[in-house]
Amino acid sequence: MIDTLGALGLTESHLQEALRAAALAPSLHNSQPWRFRVTTSAVELYAVPDRLPVADRTGREMRLGCGAALFNLRLALIGHGVRPLVTVLPDATRPDLIATVQRGGSRRMTPELRRLLEAVPRRHTNRRPFTDAEVPTHVRHALRRAALEEGAWLDLVTDPGQRAELSLLARRAHERQIADPDFVAELRHWTGHDDGRADGVPLLAGGPLPWPNEPWVLRDFTRGAGPSGGGYEAEPLIAVLSVHTDGPREEIRAGQAMQRVLLTATVHGLASSFLSQLVEVPEVRESMRRLISGHRPPQTVLRIGHGWPVPGTPRLPLTELLLTTDEPTPEEDR
Repeated sequence: MIDTLGALGLTESHLQEALRAAALAPSLHNSQPWRFRVTTSAVELYAVPDRLPVADRTGREMRLGCGAALFNLRLALIGHGVRPLVTVLPDATRPDLIATVQRGGSRRMTPELRRLLEAVPRRHTNRRPFTDAEVPTHVRHALRRAALEEGAWLDLVTDPGQRAELSLLARRAHERQIADPDFVAELRHWTGHDDGRADGVPLLAGGPLPWPNEPWVLRDFTRGAGPSGGGYEAEPLIAVLSVHTDGPREEIRAGQAMQRVLLTATVHGLASSFLSQLVEVPEVRESMRRLISGHRPPQTVLRIGHGWPVPGTPRLPLTELLLTTDEPTPEEDR
């Protein structure tokens, strides 16, 4: 139950709906690195650090996930007629306080935002093979526009030379990571399990093992269900999302843009997954920056295409995501 009734002018049930929508955001290995505190005048979004100390040493992926949760929260509040007034990183002494969301008046839901909100529970990371059907041009434009709406850029990698180089970088990053026993141990902790956990990526949410020469399908797919030789698509749409620079504030912005792109893809009937290793290995990420934009640091890399429905990953219950007013925040609890 939520302690504070009437926060943001919403009923308790509507506030719970908004928080559950926020918690459906994607995160690295479905680590769900967010918590919420409801006060009389705001919803506070906190990051939970150190969930992935090897793969996410800097916390960048954590902030991306929290940014995605923030975008879902904004959408859900607009769906209840609330104009969300968002302050990102409002307190320099509390770096894990990602954002406060207050009521900034009323706002009518547009048809476009309604479609995005309806896509929130349908969006699932799809680690399985896609078809070879191309993503139509008008949908590509919609994906780029979605990123721009949140102050980000989405580069669609279509040049054959760039695609070949990016594929080599993905494999190099993958090989670098799996040579690290600490990384492998962390990966095994979070993926490929079947014990009913409420976080992580269960076995059934994975994909079949790829062929050894697959150019794109690596890591997150190798611990999934199904036989080896999954027959993944030869030419997926590869999209690189970037913002002005690095740093916590821009990474949170990138997370919001990422989620808007993913929901836009869902609205258009597309599937998506991540090539996270490309941004997790610093020297590979730097090579990708030079390859794609020359100056903007890439924040996430998406594989987008036409897929079949897949089960969603489990979610922590709302009771575990809510901080009471007297409960320590994540940084206070360390």
